[in-house]
Amino acid sequence: MKIITISREFGSGGRELGKRIADILGFDYYDSEIISAVAKKSGVDENYIENVLDNHGWQDIPISFVGTIGSAGYMNASAVKLLVQQKKVIEEIAALGKDCVIVGRNADVILSEYKPFNIFVCAELSAKIERCMQRAKSDEKITERKLARKIKKIDRMRANTRTVLSGQGWGERHDYHLTVNTTDWQIKELAKSVAQMADDWFKIER
Repeated sequence: MKIITISREFGSGGRELGKRIADILGFDYYDSEIISAVAKKSGVDENYIENVLDNHGWQDIPISFVGTIGSAGYMNASAVKLLVQQKKVIEEIAALGKDCVIVGRNADVILSEYKPFNIFVCAELSAKIERCMQRAKSDEKITERKLARKIKKIDRMRANTRTVLSGQGWGERHDYHLTVNTTDWQIKELAKSVAQMADDWFKIER
């Protein structure tokens, strides 16, 4: 079984890159599907779960107190439950034994025993702002300054989430097999090279 995990900065195009890699390699792809599975298992509205897990709506945790889920007694109980449920869903995906790409949600840490190929996707702030502006709804009134603040906030929260779940840093090069800077790249073209690198990596005997 081959697993590729995609960790990404907000607006870097990591989600699109992951989907294109999955299509090129013929792998299953998991992103919002994980949210749907957590909602089904927990009986909670998907929009609420997305706010808690994807948008990190639960985070009001001093970074000096973070550790593991088990030690996070000061967290909102429902948030802890959702994080645990999400972890179980990711483990169940791996247990299916099928080649797959999983975007976000610290799957690289959760599935470390499966030896996945771990990718971190980043970009210059200006490139992330441009990508987000291009994908914004036509009636969505947002300035580049507000968008920059949002990007920085979400990235900061993603870093905090990783520390809560694993005690590890986020975006640190030694945690990933490949770091991809999407600045000045078309994701469609970049995906071909990244998919080839991942495929070659899985062929190496270890």
